[in-house]
Amino acid sequence: MTIHTSDDRFAAFRHSSYTRFFFSRFLAAFAIQIVSVSVGWQMYDETKNTLYLGLIGLFQFLPSLLLILVTGSVADRYNRRAIVAACLFVGGLCTAALLALTVTHQFAPWLVFAILIVFGIERAFMGPAVQSLAPNLVPEEALPNAVAWNSSSWQTASILGPVAGGLLYGVSAVAAYSVSLLFMLGAGFLVITIPKPSQRSAPKAVGWETITAGFRFIWSEKVVLGAISLDLFAVLLGGAVALMPVFARDILDLGPWGLGLLRSAPGIGAIAVALFLAAYPIRHRAGVAMFVGVALFGLGTIIFGMSHTVWLSIAALMLMGASDMISVYVRESLIMLWTPDEVRGRVNAVNMVFVGASNELGEFRAGTMAHLVGAVPAVVIGGFGTLAVSIIWALGFPKLRKIDNLDAPTKS
Repeated sequence: MTIHTSDDRFAAFRHSSYTRFFFSRFLAAFAIQIVSVSVGWQMYDETKNTLYLGLIGLFQFLPSLLLILVTGSVADRYNRRAIVAACLFVGGLCTAALLALTVTHQFAPWLVFAILIVFGIERAFMGPAVQSLAPNLVPEEALPNAVAWNSSSWQTASILGPVAGGLLYGVSAVAAYSVSLLFMLGAGFLVITIPKPSQRSAPKAVGWETITAGFRFIWSEKVVLGAISLDLFAVLLGGAVALMPVFARDILDLGPWGLGLLRSAPGIGAIAVALFLAAYPIRHRAGVAMFVGVALFGLGTIIFGMSHTVWLSIAALMLMGASDMISVYVRESLIMLWTPDEVRGRVNAVNMVFVGASNELGEFRAGTMAHLVGAVPAVVIGGFGTLAVSIIWALGFPKLRKIDNLDAPTKS
């Protein structure tokens, strides 16, 4: 009997290697969320400086930018599973360092920034390897299903992780970093148990053309270029994560647990959409759905920035997460399906820099802007910027807007 994977909501889990990958990614994402909540609250609690909140994002982004010509080639030439495992253990060491600073009462901004730079290096190498490993674990027809479940894994961690981080930090920072360390190590051991997959390309001699192949492919394939750059500018302008400690502490009068609640709210909206998409994938007008998702993300950002009511702020954040999930689902499916495996690592390295720019550099934008004009204007202005981006990109990339079906690429 033939299984039609496009209609099988658990198609990706029919492959044991992917199942281990899924739970490893979940544990790693959970650990990252706990660390993110803890570092953000601890930094603002110690310094009361929104600029430092922005620098948290900047120092995690810079390694991805500086290493972009290296990380993708490494993911294409070497064992992607081994790269992911090594990066997870390095992430565990960074978490252990934050734990040590807290235990010894040596927490200081520049020491933390130094650790975050190492975190950024680890993520710079892990990102392309993780994104390129998943397509080697499932057949091509199961990729959209794997994308939806990958996103649901991340978003589930984005719901539970911040709440757990806030609760654990409410007990003590030591408890928060200790649990994160255990999860990071567990994720690394799970990856080790995945049988070595066969990469669908043979290593080639390293040269300038080989290194820059990812850039050249993205530039030549306007669908991929449009999808990646849309996310870059939309989240760069609309991101508000860095300022959540400010909103939780100074605007909404919430404590660490409240910060965790705010951080988890986008994940609640996103996981609902991710689970829906896993069962009922987008069949038609996928490009239009992505642009609508970006526009709604901008609208949710504006509402969150203007709100002084807890329930309205949470509802706005849930809208942001739900709408962003639509965009992520379409974008990641397009990148996986439209990119040949022999350049997938390098393309994903560029994609991860764009994602990092939209997230971490977006945090830097929000933190510095809040330092200059205040947290509320920084978020609201960014939301209007995201709305503008959705309109401009829809007009500027008509081929992307007209994408209909995600089951298979239809290149011209």
